[in-house]
Amino acid sequence: MSLQAILSNHVQQAVKTIFSADLQTVEFQATRKEFAGDITIVVFPMLRVVKGNPVQIGNTIGQYLVDNVEDVTGFNVVKGFLNIEISDAFYINFFNAIKTNKTFGFVTPQEDEKAVMVEYSSPNTNKPLHLGHIRNNLLGYSVAEIIKASGKTVYKTQIINDRGIHICKSMLAWKRFGNEETPESTGLKGDKLVGNYYVKFDQEYKKEIEALVAEGKTVEEAKKEAPILVEAQNMLLKWEAGDEETVALWETMNQWVYSGFDITYKNLGVDFDCLYYESKTYLLGKEFIDQGLKTGVFIKKEDGSVWCDLTSDGLDEKIVLRSDGTAVYMTQDIGTAIQRIKDYPDVGGMVYTVGNEQDYHFKVLFLILKKLGFDWAKSLHHLSYGMVDLPSGKMKSREGTVVDADELIIEMADTAKDISEELGKLDGYTDAEKADLYKTIGLGALKYYILKVDPKKRILFDPKESIDFQGNTGPFIQYTYARIQSILRKADIEEAELSSKTDKSIVLHEKEKALLKQVQLFPEVIQNAAKQHSPALIANYVYDLVKFYNSFFQNVQILGTGNETEKIFRVQLSQLVSNTIKNALGLLGIDAPQRM
Repeated sequence: MSLQAILSNHVQQAVKTIFSADLQTVEFQATRKEFAGDITIVVFPMLRVVKGNPVQIGNTIGQYLVDNVEDVTGFNVVKGFLNIEISDAFYINFFNAIKTNKTFGFVTPQEDEKAVMVEYSSPNTNKPLHLGHIRNNLLGYSVAEIIKASGKTVYKTQIINDRGIHICKSMLAWKRFGNEETPESTGLKGDKLVGNYYVKFDQEYKKEIEALVAEGKTVEEAKKEAPILVEAQNMLLKWEAGDEETVALWETMNQWVYSGFDITYKNLGVDFDCLYYESKTYLLGKEFIDQGLKTGVFIKKEDGSVWCDLTSDGLDEKIVLRSDGTAVYMTQDIGTAIQRIKDYPDVGGMVYTVGNEQDYHFKVLFLILKKLGFDWAKSLHHLSYGMVDLPSGKMKSREGTVVDADELIIEMADTAKDISEELGKLDGYTDAEKADLYKTIGLGALKYYILKVDPKKRILFDPKESIDFQGNTGPFIQYTYARIQSILRKADIEEAELSSKTDKSIVLHEKEKALLKQVQLFPEVIQNAAKQHSPALIANYVYDLVKFYNSFFQNVQILGTGNETEKIFRVQLSQLVSNTIKNALGLLGIDAPQRM
């Protein structure tokens, strides 16, 4: 049981015994450095159930804890804050209980717990992955790992947007201008080849708009009547009708893209348990729209289009089928959600990792699913995140002004190489070892830079700023981990000694105590990060842990102490910290190198 849980029980009992009141929750915070104490209880919220002076209330509860809790050795009250002092023995007992537990903080999933499905990536098959997709993938993967560590079964998934007008634009441009070229004939990754034709379509579309405007059409008329767009729309109708030639081209070009995506995912270090394709799930969506028409969830308008009227819920009317019978995104999203529950009956909730420009879409989707009568719709969550900006401005796929994911991964490794060579940190490494480490450092820098920011905030991405061996960066944390591995190698202590119990009579140095207090928070941080769907909580936690360790390293002799008992304890403590750093980084998808 955590220190907070132990103290909560005793504080609630104190309030009941002394003040004859029921206190539902106890609020804690870290003790400020200028005051004695290891943890602080905030008295002010208690005034809702206990009337009186907060300082007097704090003193009364503090004395109760000293008298009734073995490990509370003292207290002081500053205004409405009760600072509690905890015995060294409490932390030594905690240390002995968990020091050989390599997965401390992780909870094993319970059989009766409902599983969670986390969706991320979900790209369109008309362009390669870019920096925006990277934030999506890193967020979704990390949230899935955190929820899993919190004690739930997790399925990682994506819905591949392999149908729609955007796909037809790339197909049509290739058909007109491609001269039968393929990934093999060009040497390009398939997703990049197809993406080039998406850009080509937009270039030709703009030319046709200009020509029509020159003929006297308005800009809006020209946009709708441009022949290349009309042909792309007809191609979509042919695809939905099962036209053999159109479907064959669609299958060929999509396969090029899937192969390209697989390479990027592998390089980025993310994976999936199951895949869904909009080209299949939209059909199931259509089925349930037919059912919803019969039950009054949807209405059909005079032009044949089908809508859901959500005005009584404070939203707008939403189209779910066009007048020509073709599906919209909402159609396929309805079908996808239903198909997932059919495939995985143990799933009790889903997390959709999608940018905040789709906030309204998901409000509508979740509400429609509730109206269709699905109980699990109450457990759907949109992990909404801010866009990634560059110093030069916003990225635009159709104009080709994006930061390509593959190129960015290479650039991060190259930047790590330049900085490492400048610092002279890798003397004695083989070229192969250096290349692996550059990639580990570069990816670690990229992932940490993105994940340390609250998902809801926009990010201005600067690759060079992210690769720094000092400050709140991935390489700084990785370097500290590698430093601890070096200490463990030099210590040369037998495994039996490393797992031996520490005598609880030992007097802790303040830096040792600070480290143990930080490690003890890890399980709670995981649970909070899972509930809030925020890898930033893990990132900030591990950065603080690393700062505490570096302060310990600078102020306490580890291998140089003349006391063998102290040496063994400090090496054991270093090992515990390194395991916690590695596990925290793992939740962020970041590798922890043995040497740097």
